[in-house]
Amino acid sequence: MVYLDYAATTPYNKDVLKTYTQLLEKYFYNADSIYSQGIEVNRLLEKSRGLLAKMLDVDEEEMIFTSCGSEANNMAIKGIAFQYQNRGKHIITTSIEHSSVYETCKELEEVFGFEVTYLPVDHTGHIQIDDLKKSLRNDTILVSVMCINNEVGSIQPIEEIKNVLKDHPLVKFHVDMVQALGKIKIDLKGIDCASFSAHKINGLKGSGLLFKRKSTTLVPLINGGQQEFGLRGGTSNACTYIVLAKTLRLALENFDQKEKYVSKLSKYLIKELQTIPDVIINAGGKVSSHIVNFSCIGYKPEVILHALEEKDILISTRSACSSKTSDVSRVMQQLHLPDEVAKSALRVSISDLTKEEEIDKFIYCLKEVLDSIKKQR
Repeated sequence: MVYLDYAATTPYNKDVLKTYTQLLEKYFYNADSIYSQGIEVNRLLEKSRGLLAKMLDVDEEEMIFTSCGSEANNMAIKGIAFQYQNRGKHIITTSIEHSSVYETCKELEEVFGFEVTYLPVDHTGHIQIDDLKKSLRNDTILVSVMCINNEVGSIQPIEEIKNVLKDHPLVKFHVDMVQALGKIKIDLKGIDCASFSAHKINGLKGSGLLFKRKSTTLVPLINGGQQEFGLRGGTSNACTYIVLAKTLRLALENFDQKEKYVSKLSKYLIKELQTIPDVIINAGGKVSSHIVNFSCIGYKPEVILHALEEKDILISTRSACSSKTSDVSRVMQQLHLPDEVAKSALRVSISDLTKEEEIDKFIYCLKEVLDSIKKQR
């Protein structure tokens, strides 16, 4: 099988899976229990928190374990909105955020009376800094912008946003970094909250992380016990949290080498796609190497996807979180592309595990599929 959907999820790292299984057998105890076994589990959990903090160059108490990136996004956005609403009820985000950000902002608008500005993007999927500057108001309390878009791979100007917000110290800055972790170098300075997910870096599903700066206060989403500094009540999924440190360490090993390899492979993939008639590469400018979005003009993307699936090649039409809806992707619509381009978009996402011969097989089979469809017309 040729797997080319790494932006949706990644295969488990075998070392991570082995460690996790061993932990489950030995440390099933509740981390909040006060007998020695529970204390040991809590020690390992806090050790993992400390290692994660060190790798991300932040303080231990700024690392909040969650069940996934979507929960981390919800925790940050709703937590900030409810905590600082007396200061203002205006939020700024972009029109191409992941559904866990976009739908959260919609709920804050429709149910809780917040006002949200959705910054537009150009045809490459990037916001304009001037649009952000013009949108900032006295009652703005939060700017939430994803680092790397999960459908087209556009990298937003996070450093420029940080510089703009230096003149607005009361505005909190949240970054969805789910697609960025392990793909590009991350600097959390100047950011108040950032969301991460383990299963995007060969880790476990049901495991996420929120960076929350000490100077930022959140209203908790889940009330109950005092787990996660009182921000997430409920029995800790301890073994999942413990193994997350190892997952990140392995993901960051030989980072420069992996980054160089994926960049080279991405360029090769794009070059080969451009040799196929009716294929257009979407987005552009500053993009992540691990995501390539393209359109086969005049072809239904679902037909191509399933035809490739029959040949044991797995790609995607859009974000996995939104793949069960039949409408054109909201992200593709926001790029202001012609309808025929937006409606026929496909996504290939790769990693350092992807081999060049897998790209060759994909290209060969894609050409076969397109020729077959054309002959049936």
